[in-house]
Amino acid sequence: MKQLKRIKGTQDILPDASVKWNALEGTIRQVMQCYNFSELRTPVFEQTELFSRGIGQLTDIVSKEMYTFEDRSRKRLTLKPEMTAPIMRAYQENKLYANAQLTKVFYIAPLFRQERPQAGRLRQFHQFGAETLGSADPGADAEIIDTALSVYRKTGITGLKLKINSVGDPLCRIPYKKQLQEHIRPNLEHYCEDCQRRFDENPMRILDCKKETCVALNQKAPKLLDNLCPDCETHYHALKSQLKTLHIEFEEDPYLVRGLDYYTRTVFEITSDALGAQNAICGGGRYDLLAEELGGLPAPAVGFASGIERLIMVAEAQGVELAPLKRLDVFLIGMDTEAKPLILRLLKDIRKAGFSADQDYLGRSMKAQMREANRQNTRFVVIIGTDEIKKNSVSLKLMDKGEQISIPFDNLVAEIKKHYS
Repeated sequence: MKQLKRIKGTQDILPDASVKWNALEGTIRQVMQCYNFSELRTPVFEQTELFSRGIGQLTDIVSKEMYTFEDRSRKRLTLKPEMTAPIMRAYQENKLYANAQLTKVFYIAPLFRQERPQAGRLRQFHQFGAETLGSADPGADAEIIDTALSVYRKTGITGLKLKINSVGDPLCRIPYKKQLQEHIRPNLEHYCEDCQRRFDENPMRILDCKKETCVALNQKAPKLLDNLCPDCETHYHALKSQLKTLHIEFEEDPYLVRGLDYYTRTVFEITSDALGAQNAICGGGRYDLLAEELGGLPAPAVGFASGIERLIMVAEAQGVELAPLKRLDVFLIGMDTEAKPLILRLLKDIRKAGFSADQDYLGRSMKAQMREANRQNTRFVVIIGTDEIKKNSVSLKLMDKGEQISIPFDNLVAEIKKHYS
């Protein structure tokens, strides 16, 4: 019978890797608590229309990458390819704006896109992010950027670069799109098929193309920064001022537009020099019109999303340890069957005291059990044989010190606490 294997573009997060994931998620939650963000969890699947309306029909995500299916009631559903639209849907549907004028939420979630698998880019992948809903203040934009950078600082990774731009608002973009089309039209046949398809309805997406030919052709394209209306220009200058106040270094990229249609004004990316050509580790921006696009009340908002797999890749490339080496606190070895009842009792007492503990379930020799204790980098080994039972004692081996002491049964937990470090 053929052995079943995991689906292409997915991965098993094995126990050794799970330690890193848990530590990273703990770091994320610590930072979010410091910045006063609360966790929001949404369903794994949503109505397909949420993404087609929110992200945009002409984006690659909607046109090529979504996992969409019909349920038994013939309703079209989609596994979440991104989190901002579901967050806004939950914000509106649950009337979070009624509890407070400003809502700050974060998430850690699996997402799904049927794209070509490559390093750090899977079909089931994971992101964390934060969203501030209800404020148009550029200070919220600066805080969102600072929040993302704070997570990276706390993990210990370095070599990151922040790029920012403003994509204005719909009024700014009307004349700009015409300028951009006039610039591109003479060379349109040299652009890739995707860019040619975007030319009439969504020309700004051409600036987001990563193909070398298109990047080269875009080098002399007109800049939206030169076409911002007074309000958008004021907002952008205020953002830059606040980033400088926070001592956050940034680079202005006039051709940064991001890949989703809902962005207005601020857009940004954080890149790493450890990832090669596909170097983005985080992206985000402002999406003041998304709430109304989804049929809700007006709600200016700004947020970011960061790939967890890519962050772990950067940490590994830089030799950053996201989690301390896993250690078992106590391994109990019974020399004969008479020791088993006592081992069970001691296991419960040790675990109740908050220490990790285990025993052998394979009937191995003492020598093999000691090898297992060493494999698990165990701090203490408890040895119980006939002599120990007669003396109402156990042998406690302090593995880090190479010492062994005999102590009464009832003193074991206290002795472990004494020597634990």
